[in-house]
Amino acid sequence: MNNPLLQYFDWAPFSQIKEEHFLPAIKELIAQAKQEVQTIATNTEPANFENTIEALENSGKQLGRVTSIFFNLNSAETNDNIQAIAQEVSPLLSEFQNDILLNTELYERVKTVYDNREKLNLNPEQNRLLESNYLSFSRNGAGLNEEDKKTLREIDSKLAKLSLQFGQNVLAETNDYQLHLTNEKDLDGLPDSAKEAAADLAHEKGLDGWLITLDFPSYIAFMTYAKNRELRKKLALAYGARSYQNNKYDNQENVLDIVKLRHQRANLLGYKTHADFVLEQRMAKSAKNVNDFLEDLRVKAKPSAITQLQELADFARELDGIETFQSWDTAYYSEKLKQKLYAIDDEILRPYFQLDKVLEGVFTISNKLFGLNFEKRTDVDTYHPDVTVWQVTNDKGEDQALLYTDFHPRAGKRNGAWMTSYRSQEKKNGENIRPHVSIVCNFSKPSKNKPSLLTFNEVTTLFHEFGHALHGMLANTTYASLSGTSVYWDFVELPSQLLENWCYEKEALSLFAKHYETGELIPMEYVERIQELLKFMEGVQTIRQLSFGILDMKWHDSDPSHFTNVKEVEKEAFESTRLYPEVKTSCMSTAFSHIFQGGYSAGYYSYKWAEVLDADAFAYFKENGIFNKKIAQKFYENVLSQGGTKDPMELYKAFRGQEPSPDALLKRAGLLE
Repeated sequence: MNNPLLQYFDWAPFSQIKEEHFLPAIKELIAQAKQEVQTIATNTEPANFENTIEALENSGKQLGRVTSIFFNLNSAETNDNIQAIAQEVSPLLSEFQNDILLNTELYERVKTVYDNREKLNLNPEQNRLLESNYLSFSRNGAGLNEEDKKTLREIDSKLAKLSLQFGQNVLAETNDYQLHLTNEKDLDGLPDSAKEAAADLAHEKGLDGWLITLDFPSYIAFMTYAKNRELRKKLALAYGARSYQNNKYDNQENVLDIVKLRHQRANLLGYKTHADFVLEQRMAKSAKNVNDFLEDLRVKAKPSAITQLQELADFARELDGIETFQSWDTAYYSEKLKQKLYAIDDEILRPYFQLDKVLEGVFTISNKLFGLNFEKRTDVDTYHPDVTVWQVTNDKGEDQALLYTDFHPRAGKRNGAWMTSYRSQEKKNGENIRPHVSIVCNFSKPSKNKPSLLTFNEVTTLFHEFGHALHGMLANTTYASLSGTSVYWDFVELPSQLLENWCYEKEALSLFAKHYETGELIPMEYVERIQELLKFMEGVQTIRQLSFGILDMKWHDSDPSHFTNVKEVEKEAFESTRLYPEVKTSCMSTAFSHIFQGGYSAGYYSYKWAEVLDADAFAYFKENGIFNKKIAQKFYENVLSQGGTKDPMELYKAFRGQEPSPDALLKRAGLLE
C-alpha cells in the first residue's frame, strides 16, 4: 500500500490520507523511531550533548507529525473507525514512550551528559534542553528497578486507554441528546439566529420543527434566551448528566480508575500525590501554593458572588415569581438583568461581530502589534470544507507560519475550542523551519439568511485561541521540544488570555466591529457598556472557575484509594464554593474532559493563574498604549518567541520588569477597590 504518511510531506496531505493508512503508518514509524533511539543508546562513543541529547531531540520527527494529524482528526473530524484506531494506537504510543524513558542504557548516557553539564560550555537553550531531557527520564521511572518499570508500563497503558474512553463517552453522550421541538411557542425568547440554526439542524436530520442539542452554540443560546423554564431545566439536566447515567457511556468507574492509577504512578516515582508530581514542573511549584492561591481568591470573590447571585435571584422573583433560584436560571436572568442595567445583550451586539470581520480584526491587531500578514491559500490540503488555510508572513515578507482555521460544529467534532500544531518551529541545518498551527472552534454556522454572527463571548474565544496561535507562529527557538506553546501549563494561557483584552478596547473594536448589513461602526456607547460588563456577575464567574480548580485538586492532591463514589467526592469539593441547590442527577467530573482527557490534571487552576499574569501584563500595555510597538516587541522577544527555553517567571520578569500582582486581576474584576 502506498502510504502518504510514510512519505515526506511539507503540509499534512489530508486529501491523500485514508483511515486505513494510520495504523500501519504509526506502527512503522514507531519501529523506525525505536531503531533511532536504540542507535543512540548503544553508541560506543562517549556520551555528549550532540550524540545523545540533540540526537534524541531529532529522533521520531515523522512519528510526531503523523500522530499530531491523527489526534487532531480524532478531536475535530472523528468517527467510529478513527475512535477504534485511537484505542489501538494510544497504548502503542504509551509503550513506545516508556521504551525510551525506561531504557537504562539511554538514561545512563543522558545522566552522564547531565552530570558533566558544567564542563560543556552550553548556551542557555542547550542547558534547558539537557535539563528537560534529564528530568523526563528521572521523573518517569528511569531509575526504577525492572519490576517497577513493568508496573509503570502497565499503568501508562491503562491510563492511555481510559483517557480515550472517557473522551469518547462524553462525545457520544453529547451527540446522542436531542431536544426536538415542534411547537414554536417553546422557542419564545430565542433570537431569530438561534431559531434559524435550530430549524436548519432539524432539517439536516430530516425532522420537522426545531432541534436543540448539547453542542455549545445550540445549548448556550437556549439556556440564555428560552423563556420556557422547564425546557431550560430539561436541557441543563441533560448537559449535567453526561456520562453519569449508568449506561454504556458512563464515566464514573473511569474517573475512579484514572485518579487511582495516577496516584499509584506518582507513588511509584517517589511522589506523595499526582499533584506533587505534576506541580514540580509548574510555575506554582507545589500543591500548597495552588491551594493557597485558589483559597485566597475564593475568600475575596465569594462575598461578591453571594451578593450578585442574591441580586439576580431577587430580580428573577420580581420579574417572574421564581421562588427557588436554580443553576439553569443564571444565564437567562443574567441576560435579562444585563439588558435592564446596560441596555445591551448578545443579540444587540451580534450583528457587529460577523465572523469573517472578527477574523480580519484579529489579523489586523496582530499586524499592528507584531507585523504579521495573512493571505488565504487554496492549494493546501484540508480535512473538511469548513477549514481555511492562511499563509502568514512577517513585515519583511518572510514566511512565518501556516495557519488552519476551523470554526463550526459538526457531529464528528468535540465541543470547545483549542489550538494545535501540525509542525513545530525549529532551527535545523541552517534553516528556520516554520510552524503549521491550527485553531478549532465551535461557532454558530451561517444560516440561509445570515452570515456567521458571533456572540461577544465567541469573539473573546476567537481572540483567546488566536493568542495560543501567536505563541506557536512567533516561536523562534532552536529545538522543537522547547518551541511555541511547549511551556509550563500554568504559563501557556498567558498569550491567549492576554489577547482577549483587546476585545474590550475602543481602539481595537473600531477595526472590525461593524454591522454586517450597513457597515456601521459599533456605537461607542456599546463599547463603554462592554467595558462595564467586565465586572458584571464577575464574582459568580470567578467562584465557578475556582470550583473547577478546587475539584481538580480534590481528585489529585490526596490519596484517592478511599474514593468510591464520584458524586460524593465532588459534593465535598464543591462545598466551599456552592452557590446553588445541589442537583442529584448532575455530575461535573464525568464530563470534565480538561482533567480526565486533556492535559490539565492538577492544572486547572492555571486558567486563574494566567488571568493574574494577563491582567498584570495588559496593565503594562494600557499604561503605554494598547498598540505600543515597543511593549509588543518586548512581549515577542521575552515571551512569544522564547517558548520553554527559560523558566517562565524569568521570561515574565524580563518582559514586565517585575513579578505579577494579583491586584490587577481583582481590580479588573471589581473585587478590589
